[in-house]
Parts: sequence; C-alpha cells; structure tokens
Amino acid sequence: MSSEVISIGQPVPQFHAAAYGKASSIRIDDLRGTVVVIYFYPKDDTPGCTTEGQEFTALYPEFQAVGAEILGVSRDTLASHEKFSCKFNFPFPLLADTDEALCKAFDVLKEKNNYGKVGIGVERSTFVIDREGKIAYVERKVKAAGHAAAILDIVKQLP
Repeated sequence: MSSEVISIGQPVPQFHAAAYGKASSIRIDDLRGTVVVIYFYPKDDTPGCTTEGQEFTALYPEFQAVGAEILGVSRDTLASHEKFSCKFNFPFPLLADTDEALCKAFDVLKEKNNYGKVGIGVERSTFVIDREGKIAYVERKVKAAGHAAAILDIVKQLP
C-alpha cells in the first residue's frame, strides 16, 4: 500500500490501464483538458457497486455536458467488467486494476473486517481531476446512493 496520501492540488498519479468501454486502455495524460471523475469500487455486480454505476450512468449526459469523463475502477478482470458494463449499459469505461497498481497509487486499499474475516479491500473512493491534471476533490468511505449527484455538483463548480 502507498504511504503517500492523495491530496487536493497535487498532480494526479500517472497511469495507463486496460479498460472495457470506449477504449481498450486509458492513459490519464490523454484526458488532459478534461475533468475526470475516477471512482474506485470494491467489486463488479454487487449491490452498492451497481447502485453507484447506475447513478453515474443516469447522470452521464450531464457530466458530458460540462466536459467531464467518468472512469470506474476495480480489481476485477476485463471479462468481469464487460459482463457488468453490458448488464447495466454503462456508458463510461471500467478500468481493470488486476495488479492493484491504480489502487495503490490512489491509496484505496484498506484493511476491512467482513463478518469477522479481516482482509485487504478497496475503500469506495472518488477523485475529481481538474483540466490541468491536478486533484480537485477527494472523497473516501463513499456511500453509493446519491454519490453521483453530489460529484456532479462538485464538477459543475470547477473552472
């Protein structure tokens, strides 16, 4: 796990990741000049992750209207992302972080206790990157319901 804490105003960690959706891979530098919402979620096709994805989907035209792109990230495979994305018609890319490089770069891997079983899991987190490639907003321990609308309000306030 990363010892660095992602903070507002710092440059976004550089990455190039395999994706399912609009492109087969995403390089963050290719999105410079665009506001980017990166949301990390624990697992494809689970209740909270589905709710979050569906809410971002419902608001996607509004995100696009203000020049923002959405990227979903989990440790699932591209095949899993394809099934999940097709099942719910997600219009934005899902990034496969099977080697946990992105999760580590954004420091979203946390110790979790699930029904008495302790392990390392993804802490549901969202990062908004401004047009210059700097972190504009960070939210951790996200509650899925209503989250996309709150992020849209933040994105609309960016220059």
